[in-house]
Amino acid sequence: MTDPIETLELPQHAQDGHRWQLLARLPRAPQASLLWLPALGVAAKHYLPLAEALAARGIAVFVHEWRGNGGSNLRADRTHDWGYRELLLQDLPISEAAVAAQLPGLPRILGGHSLGGQLACCRLGLLARERAPERPARLWLVASGAPYWRAFPPRTRWWLPFAYRFLSWLADRRGALPGRTVGFGGDEARGLIRDWSRSALSGRYAAAGVDLDLEAAMAEVEIETRALVLDSDWLAPESSLRYLLSKLPRTQAQVETLDGRTLGTRADHFAWMKHPGAIAALLTR
Repeated sequence: MTDPIETLELPQHAQDGHRWQLLARLPRAPQASLLWLPALGVAAKHYLPLAEALAARGIAVFVHEWRGNGGSNLRADRTHDWGYRELLLQDLPISEAAVAAQLPGLPRILGGHSLGGQLACCRLGLLARERAPERPARLWLVASGAPYWRAFPPRTRWWLPFAYRFLSWLADRRGALPGRTVGFGGDEARGLIRDWSRSALSGRYAAAGVDLDLEAAMAEVEIETRALVLDSDWLAPESSLRYLLSKLPRTQAQVETLDGRTLGTRADHFAWMKHPGAIAALLTR
């Protein structure tokens, strides 16, 4: 008989009025805490199967909610806009503090899927530059990689710059990206898409309104890293993951590529979220 898993919804709020719930799954005697960052346009609740699978293996999981998604009280439109600055400097520190307050003294892990993995790396750079005393000891990445067009295989990279420019143009023209309509992400803030598109076209991470050199900050990060690639995931191929990891040159990462037989489902960008057992086992191995 397995130990019970405690379910929590911890209300959080930022100074600018953004409110969200930090979703938690806590084992009876956790070995470490994980703050998990979702992919672009994916609500936190969709990672609860992963959180429960990891909690069953002794990891206390807290799933962050990006503003504009799921239980966030904000929705992107012409009058509500944000970018990486708000996500990295206003929202994430609050979720980090909530995790530390809930489980003080435990080893901390930061992890993410897709955009969540990218912003986890950026956040680690900020923490390294701040010399934060309670920095995460490990980084976990699943189906994540830099969107830089040159980091993709030839069959994909030729058309990516056109797509990146179009999505940024569309978001500016409409006041927010109609992601549900075009089939990419959710309805996303134009500032967020602008920051994302800039990194996708240039290969460099930066945030409008943030003077700190994120690239230089990430180069200071030293952390144990485990990264999982899915072999049918054209959105985050191994080459894009390797490019993202190159931003953390002091980090030695363990990278594994998984196929459908290992996962028990399609080895693409999203299918694993409903069948996360193999992912949880590999991350905690």
